Amino acid sequence: MSRQTEAEDERRARLAAALRENLKRRKAQARARRASETTAEDMLPPTQADSPRS
Repeated sequence: MSRQTEAEDERRARLAAALRENLKRRKAQARARRASETTAEDMLPPTQADSPRS
């Protein structure tokens, strides 16, 4: 292998690792957002539409 090819391979490996880490971080952020939205909805008081009719 030439030095140029080795450098390109190393760069591709670094970029692939960075993309994987970025994806993991974004997924964790999305899960945290969903969890906080669910918690916020659970804390809301019931509205008239939510209460059972007699």
